[in-house]
Amino acid sequence: METPSPSTEAAPRVVARRTIHKGRKFDFELLTVRQRGGDTVRENVRHPGAVVVVPILDDGRVVLIRNHRVSVGERLWECCAGTMEPPEPPEACAARELVEETGYRAATVTPVGWFYTTPGLTDERMHAFVARGLSHVGQDLEDDESIEVVALPVERALAMIDSGELRDAKSIVALLLAERAGLLRPGTKAAANR
Repeated sequence: METPSPSTEAAPRVVARRTIHKGRKFDFELLTVRQRGGDTVRENVRHPGAVVVVPILDDGRVVLIRNHRVSVGERLWECCAGTMEPPEPPEACAARELVEETGYRAATVTPVGWFYTTPGLTDERMHAFVARGLSHVGQDLEDDESIEVVALPVERALAMIDSGELRDAKSIVALLLAERAGLLRPGTKAAANR
């Protein structure tokens, strides 16, 4: 018996969707998925989208935050990030979250890409940005946030990825996208042309 090639097999199809909990920022659903003639039920988080921002000071340091994440019981190193508030565009969300979490306002917010955070359980699409021309205006934290702001040399932030000290996936992806785009080095051609 010949096994069908993945390229010729029909893609799984959602045939039913039921919201089981409507959350403050996202919803939880049960999806009925039809594949190879049978139906299965999958749990899914429906998400409006999010942003992650790599803020770069004029002296070339990157601004990271220390944020206690209850879900993992740790205080993590992260880039600032947040959930979009529809119909808010990603660029506006990035500028808003930058001020809220770091206390910096940016003259420019440059997109460097987007990615799915965890496609096995959510449709969350995260947009990554680099923020430059920063001026300090003070944090505007939400009531449940306690965030420490730390400026580090870019080399230190990248070394924290390699050592495992920085283990937040969205921040790792954003830093590496910015690095590959040439936007983390002050005075480089890519940084100057943005």
